[in-house]
Amino acid sequence: MITTMMDSPLLRMTQETPTQYWNDSCAVDELAYAVERGATGATSNPSIVLEVLKKERDHWVPRVHELAAANPTWSEVELTWAIVEEMAARGAGILQPVFEKRNGRAGRLSVQTNPANHRDPARMVEQAVRFAALAPNIQVKFPATAAGIAAIEEATSRGVNINATVSFTVPQALAAAEAVERGLDRRATAGGDVASMSPIVTIMIGRLDDWMKVLVERDDLAVHPDAPNWAGIAAFKRAYGIFRERGYRSRMLAAAYRHRLHWTELVGGDVSMTLPYPWQVRFNKSGIAPVPRMEVPVDERLVADLYERIPDFRRAYDPDGMTPAEFEAFGASARTLRTFITSYHDLQAAIRDLVLPNPDARRA
Repeated sequence: MITTMMDSPLLRMTQETPTQYWNDSCAVDELAYAVERGATGATSNPSIVLEVLKKERDHWVPRVHELAAANPTWSEVELTWAIVEEMAARGAGILQPVFEKRNGRAGRLSVQTNPANHRDPARMVEQAVRFAALAPNIQVKFPATAAGIAAIEEATSRGVNINATVSFTVPQALAAAEAVERGLDRRATAGGDVASMSPIVTIMIGRLDDWMKVLVERDDLAVHPDAPNWAGIAAFKRAYGIFRERGYRSRMLAAAYRHRLHWTELVGGDVSMTLPYPWQVRFNKSGIAPVPRMEVPVDERLVADLYERIPDFRRAYDPDGMTPAEFEAFGASARTLRTFITSYHDLQAAIRDLVLPNPDARRA
């Protein structure tokens, strides 16, 4: 049974606290479910686009064929990005009423720049400017790497609403926020509007937890079994406190959900969460009251255990734990970039299979 709006914990969270949430997909039905229950944004990336292509085959398979027929010289790369852009614009349309109601401060659809360009700021910015023109409520994702930080500043100065992704640590979040501040200041100095902009800085809390667990096994570390599940939450809460102290104009976003603490422990913060549809359904059926807990610190014993035993947690937790030059090689960053790049190539392969089917394959 689907939980109704009247008894939805996520809806109550958005009504009773400053905390917002996004749908971690641009699938139409899932996005509609989320918006009905208070969601104020949505996101996409190559793996999400591939999932939506499969879930919404009745819509997208004919559309791929239409585009291929109308543009006979297009490569599979051009067809892939045409689908990504159409999918983003379609999702942005569902969020448009939220965008208008919130005066542009929410209701955006995040679309990711080509992950294969993660070392090239100029290419990322060029694509971001194109994406920003797809709809008035588009947000553009950049990786929080040295190249991505440079791109974030430049894109922000051009009026692009950015979302720093591939971000897992306090130093990455702070570097992205500082880049946004520089970009906003440059734009304001040039006479551009900044009041209506709503930049986002993400920490992928579940992926930091994942990396801690990999290190525990890889390096034979004796860590308290609960500690890795709190790594991302601890980093997020520390960054959140620094954001408020410094008055950054970026809003923080928690991503990569793995368990319910990634929801309940962040309620009450003036932040957003990006929740996959299955987690939304689970949370809405849970009966858990959305009690504010952002100000409740993580058990210092668990933080100390991580800090003392896992050097990469120290790098993730300390504000000066890494320089931008180190961001890309950080384990969680490298793993996630590799995943996104692989998903991008898988998406191209899916488009190829539609336009140029494998003649050796058995027909369904």
